[in-house]
Amino acid sequence: MGVKRRLAAFHLEVDPIACDGFGHCHELAPELVALDEWGYPIITPEPIGASDPALTSARYAVRGCPRQALRLERVKDAESRR
Repeated sequence: MGVKRRLAAFHLEVDPIACDGFGHCHELAPELVALDEWGYPIITPEPIGASDPALTSARYAVRGCPRQALRLERVKDAESRR
């Protein structure tokens, strides 16, 4: 009889209506966010694991967004990753 521990995973999401394309998210989390030719973010679709160092960068990007267009959502089922 063991304890089953579920590992959390997160996904970085952007609200395209609120975003003004400042590019701060790319500066704070370049491993997760690329910019298109107009400066708007293109977010990596893969979930971010709780032990992944990129999660810290994602949190900085969410806090550093001047328009509050980014959010970090918990993935419901971390086992159903792509």
